Amino acid sequence: MKDLRIVFMGTPEFAVATLDALVKAKFNVVGVITAPDKPAGRGRKLNESAVKKYALEHNLTILQPTNLKDQEFIAELKKLQANLQIVVAFRMLPKIVWQMPEFGTFNLHASLLPNYRGAAPINWALINGETKTGVTTFFIDEKIDTGNIILQEEVAIGKDEILGDLYTKLMTVGSNLVVKTVKQLEKGAVKTIKQPEIEEKPAPKIFTETCHINWNDTLTNIYNLIRGLNPYPAAWTTLINNNEEIKVKIFDVSPIIEEHNLESGLIVTTKSEIKVAVPNGFIKIESLQLAGKKRMDSKNLLNGYTFQANSKMI
Repeated sequence: MKDLRIVFMGTPEFAVATLDALVKAKFNVVGVITAPDKPAGRGRKLNESAVKKYALEHNLTILQPTNLKDQEFIAELKKLQANLQIVVAFRMLPKIVWQMPEFGTFNLHASLLPNYRGAAPINWALINGETKTGVTTFFIDEKIDTGNIILQEEVAIGKDEILGDLYTKLMTVGSNLVVKTVKQLEKGAVKTIKQPEIEEKPAPKIFTETCHINWNDTLTNIYNLIRGLNPYPAAWTTLINNNEEIKVKIFDVSPIIEEHNLESGLIVTTKSEIKVAVPNGFIKIESLQLAGKKRMDSKNLLNGYTFQANSKMI
């Protein structure tokens, strides 16, 4: 059995589940590396990362470097004498950092590698209409998400599953897979698989333009885009109503297959529902958010907001 001294690196809520699983499994976490505090909100109050908050509650040693190549940080990291580093939802590491521990540095990635390498694997699996995805642990090398695979676990994607739900599911499955990986490393029983070079399905960072709905696209593609961005950062469109242009975020929707001859983007409303015409059907909007307003369901919006007969989304 190897005596493991672990440094954990991560920032958002997704990473907290794994750190918590490691702590609960009684592994020796000698340090936590997370992002520096950032000013947020109107008061520009410094905001701590989800991982930092957890580490503080559990009296774990915390390092928050702005530059991962900084000599002072490298010296502090060496002092922790870790022999294994685990990375979950952090940033790209320089070679001097990932090469440091005796047993290497491994990463948890929310896809079945080599598919969906990149910053937004959960979003793109949904946007592309996949029926399955999963999680992978792999040793970090010089490129992004290309290192030798240690373990993988497949996860089914529901037909109407949204990003928020799949994120939570993969967070739980992923944290368990990390514990399993560490147990194998502890026993010296790790066998890795080399990744193929090919990258058929990338998962690049999501930008504002990625989230813009093209109402001329197919019903399926529009539906998948919206659920792949729900609740964050959310798909958006511009509402043209009564000569006014309003940015609208779209959240929960249902697809309706129906023949019609309406222009794509045209809005059809009743007292309780909002539908947008698309080729071969409609997107029924269940919840949305008008710029400057709170998110609300369509029924509540229709109680106090009127759509003109020719209103549309572009």
